[in-house]
Amino acid sequence: MANNGANKWNIDELVRLHREHLWLHITNHKAFEGQEPPIMVSGKGCMVTDSHGREYLDGLSGGVWCVNAGYGQQKIIDAITDQLHQLPYYAGSMATPPYIRFAEKMARLLPDLPKVYVANSGSEANEKAFKMARQYFALKYPDKKNKHKIIYRHRDYHGSTLAVLAATGQEERKAGYGPFPPGFVEIPHALCYRCHFGKSYPGCNLECARALETVIEREGADTVAAVILEPITAGGGIIIPVKEYYPIVAEICRKHEVLLILDEVVNGFGRTGTMFGYQHYDVAPDMLTMAKGLASSYMPLSAVVTKAYIFDRFITNPADTMGYFRDISTFGGCTAGCSAALANIAVIEDQGMIENSRAMGQYLYDSLKDLEELPLVGEVRGKGLFLGIELVEDKKTQAPLPEKYLAKMVADAKSDGVLIGRMARSVPQNNNVLTAAPPLIITKQETARLAAAFRKVIENLHRELG
Repeated sequence: MANNGANKWNIDELVRLHREHLWLHITNHKAFEGQEPPIMVSGKGCMVTDSHGREYLDGLSGGVWCVNAGYGQQKIIDAITDQLHQLPYYAGSMATPPYIRFAEKMARLLPDLPKVYVANSGSEANEKAFKMARQYFALKYPDKKNKHKIIYRHRDYHGSTLAVLAATGQEERKAGYGPFPPGFVEIPHALCYRCHFGKSYPGCNLECARALETVIEREGADTVAAVILEPITAGGGIIIPVKEYYPIVAEICRKHEVLLILDEVVNGFGRTGTMFGYQHYDVAPDMLTMAKGLASSYMPLSAVVTKAYIFDRFITNPADTMGYFRDISTFGGCTAGCSAALANIAVIEDQGMIENSRAMGQYLYDSLKDLEELPLVGEVRGKGLFLGIELVEDKKTQAPLPEKYLAKMVADAKSDGVLIGRMARSVPQNNNVLTAAPPLIITKQETARLAAAFRKVIENLHRELG
């Protein structure tokens, strides 16, 4: 019988029940007809253990870049337990002590964004930001302007519900789910390695950023409410815009009275080596959305934080039935979520995880940068503990390496006890980036093991392909 948490389960029974009843996320269950589905049962630090007792170095922080603080943080667990004993829930239309303390903590972290709205998922947070932006302008310009359109960026991802999927720049994620709601407009990505305009930085005019103004003017500024962007594009290939990008975007937004929403769902809480990803840039957003690392996924929780002037627009005459933000998230009222977030932020700060993210992220990047000398590697890029390795068939043409090869490399690394990630069925013909986003507590020894796993699978494939 397996150990490390597996011995409490009848594994054969779990596998049978899995096959009979479970519908996994983003998974083709055809594979399980010929092999046993993997089942994770425990975690400690940066390690996770499956139902057979096999241990893996988790280079993906729970698979979707969210267990930032690592597994087994007792302070977070105790905070959740204590709050559940006291009061597990009250609707978000009524304050509770964790709500208030959480809002105050976020306001201290983000003093320019002092208003905090709680929800329970990243998709939901982005949906609420869209609703806030549209209603803000409806209140400001009743019967005068119809500022409702949301601009998004190619390759960015903002969630799985229909409105945020409409605002997602990954075509393969959208396939089969249309028609989508109108009012969502795309701008080009900010990946210099594959410049949409055929230019080379720094010898360009930042056309990728200035494209925002072209789109706003084409659509009509009186119709555009907001633009939403990931500070560093995550699932679209770990894309790090150049330093000038966001100041240009922000100036265009100010000029045309368009709200700037930055989606920190993945970037936030130390992932990129700062508390928030946007802090790498000279930019002041109107709204931030956050989830994942907010509570390190010990509890489901998300939030939208805004400038005070946005909140103030919703303070109207009580007789005005349209005046308040007419929105509620049932499970946003789960008090243990805010308690988990408070404890999570405390351990991130107390254990120096942001500093470790910078140091170990640089070590990981430096350990792998020379892979660019291989014909298969187009570019290694990273910021903090957020790494992407873009793979190509031909370095001169930059033809992307087919997705099947990345799937093989991920499987090979797993067989060696290391979990790494990859782009999968997101951007047509460009799902060619291997990814890493380990817990922020990762040690130098573990980081070296993670780097070695990437090097091994890439070099092995290079030899196989000749």
